[in-house]
Amino acid sequence: MDWKALLGLGSSSQTARLFNKVNKKHIPKHIAIIMDGNGRWAKARNLPRETGHRQGVEALRSIIETCVELKVDHLTLFAFSTENWKRPEREIQALMSLLVEYLHKELPELHKNGVKIWALGDIDGLPSNTAQEVRKAIKHTEKNKGLQVNIAINYGSRAEILRAVRNIVEDILGHRLSITELSEDLILCYLYTAGIPDPDLLIRTSGEMRLSNFLLYQAAYTELYFTDKKLLWPDFDKRELLKAILEYQKRVRKYGGIDEQDGG
Repeated sequence: MDWKALLGLGSSSQTARLFNKVNKKHIPKHIAIIMDGNGRWAKARNLPRETGHRQGVEALRSIIETCVELKVDHLTLFAFSTENWKRPEREIQALMSLLVEYLHKELPELHKNGVKIWALGDIDGLPSNTAQEVRKAIKHTEKNKGLQVNIAINYGSRAEILRAVRNIVEDILGHRLSITELSEDLILCYLYTAGIPDPDLLIRTSGEMRLSNFLLYQAAYTELYFTDKKLLWPDFDKRELLKAILEYQKRVRKYGGIDEQDGG
């Protein structure tokens, strides 16, 4: 696979212009994405929801390739939430099968391009073949130094925080930790994202403007970017990612302080 060709730097003049506008020295190091709208994309075309999810995977390929090109450090993808188990069994099975298929098919190319796979969430709670494929991808790419793709699967932020609290309490009761050591940074060490910097930019497609139990602790000072409701995940491409990054680069991150230029 020719990644440079797939990036389409010369195929779209508008995309090329956007790419050139991006300040390569101010790329968000960690981008998180809520990939929303697969079902609505399929419904609008009178297609099964499973087809929308499959088309969403095609969109994902382009986004990963663009992040590699831009030298993004982390890309975190909300693939399957703890609440998604409420969906019809057929759709759940299709999603799990699609993840297995994607990892099996794409792993050689991801590995070749230095991509490291990691998972956030309760992997033990997944179907055995899905969990096995995820662990295989993690093991196969563990020494890679390029883009780290964090797959949030069977993930819920409140459950993550509860898990962290339980583990902290266990360590205090077991005299492995003193209560005086507790801090915001220490809590981060007990989350699934331990060792991963907080997201700089969080993107959600389809016009929904909420976090939906995704990275609640980590996103305290993350820049949020919501697309128009007509832009569903399967249609999110390199151009749209560049637009989100350009918007991010216009913002001033104050972390509760003030901007000396505008007094805010």
